[in-house]
This record gives sequence, structure tokens and C-alpha cells, in this order.
Amino acid sequence: MTLSQEKRIQLHEFNNLTKSLSFNMYDVCYTKSKQEREAYIAYIDEQYNADRLTKILTNVADIIGAHVLNVAKQDYVPQGASVTILVSEGPIVEVPTENFEESPGPLPSTAALHLDKSHITVHTYPEYHPHEGISTFRADIDVSTCGEISPLKALNYLIHSFDTDIMTMDYRVRGFTRDVDGHKLFIDHDINSIQNFIPAGIKEDYDMIDVNVYPENIFHTKCKLKDFDLNNYLFGYKKDSLTEDEASDITDKLKIEMDEIFYGKNMRAHPRDPSRNE
Repeated sequence: MTLSQEKRIQLHEFNNLTKSLSFNMYDVCYTKSKQEREAYIAYIDEQYNADRLTKILTNVADIIGAHVLNVAKQDYVPQGASVTILVSEGPIVEVPTENFEESPGPLPSTAALHLDKSHITVHTYPEYHPHEGISTFRADIDVSTCGEISPLKALNYLIHSFDTDIMTMDYRVRGFTRDVDGHKLFIDHDINSIQNFIPAGIKEDYDMIDVNVYPENIFHTKCKLKDFDLNNYLFGYKKDSLTEDEASDITDKLKIEMDEIFYGKNMRAHPRDPSRNE
């Protein structure tokens, strides 16, 4: 939806709507030995350390037009990192028309857009299965803004900033603002799916599911990579070094891990509970 300046609703005072995007990504890897697992976690900690995450979040702030007020960052022992950025309203030189269009955001570029009290955070969680050789890295990014612009404009950049097997995205508009007549507005832009903000090329690569609650302005999308190449999930070697049975067993474990994350439920029988279905 494109609105001219004449068609735009005049608000009483400022825009009070809060728009929150939660972006969760998962990277799955097979690490056969303790040494491989430790090397993988060390690699993840280096790739996504606090300094690099700060750069990613600073670029997000640029994309949504925010001014960075404060940065708090921390690398944790034994693993993981967190960054929180407090941002403020950016100067309004001109409000671009793409504010009101459902489309993928930049990758990345800057824009001067209206924001108020806002924050951007990221936390990382490397972990591993106790005995099946599966290691999983998760990063949680939250972008919360007040004002006209939706944090969904940063989604395209976030997707391209991580190597992602599974993504889950939640977007919610909370609160209300008022027009000059006092009429409440509970959302100020058109949206029927987060998928409208994901580039077509990305959507072709993933199986996707939507769960949306339109009356509550709650939108959820989850994505799982379609193509599977075992070489992309082995750390430090290729599938040519495996027997056919080993490759098949590892492939099954990896695919089940990704399905469990995607569908949000355990799909394997627990060793202490053989009665559970596969």
C-alpha cells in the first residue's frame, strides 16, 4: 500500500505503536568426536563473537534509521555472546514511500525514518546433543521500534547475515495510537504475512509455514532449508571419507534434528522411553 502525504492519517501527538520483530536462526552440524565438537563451538564463537554481532546490529540500526545511543556487549565463557543496543529517533528529512509498502528491505542501505524509544538485541546459544554427534547453534535477534517504520525492513539483511538451516520469525504490533479526532489505530500498515518481507529467492530455498492471528496483529513464519547436502553439515571433512551406512545414519540424524526444530516437537524415541514413536 502506497500512501501520498495527502492520504496519510494525521495523528494526535506522536505514534505510540510498538513493533517487535523476533528473528531466530539455527545452524546444524555433525561433530563426530569431542575434538570436532569443541572445534565447531570455537569456530562459531569466533564467527559470531560480540564484535561481529555488534557490527550486524549497528547495520540494522542504520537500515531502520535509528541513532545508536549505547552498546553493551559480552562474550561468555565457555561459549556464546550477547549484544544490546539502545537506539533513539532518527532525524526526519523526508519519509520515503517504501515505508508503506510490503517488500523486502535493503541489504543493507541507510534511510532516515521515524523512530522513537527502541532497542536491538542478540543472544547466541551454541549447544550439542549428549551422544548423537549433533551440534546446533542458535541466535536470537530482537528488534523493537516505536513509530512509523516496521523493523521488518531489517529482515532481509538479517537473513543474509547468518548461515541458516531453520529460521523462525515473529512480528507483533502492540498498543495503539490516536488520530487527531481521538480514534484509536491498532496498526498503521498493511501486512498479512511476514513472507511478504522475504525476498522471492530466499522463499524458493525454504519450506515455509505461517501461523497468524490477524485480530491481534500477531504474525509468525518459520522456514526450513529444502536442499540437503551432507557435505555442508560435516565439520572438517567430506562425505567421501564415510561409508555408505555412516553417511546414511548421519543424514538421518541431521534431518530429524532439523525437523524437530522446525515443527517444535521431539520426533525420536528417547533411550529411556522406548514406547515413544519415531
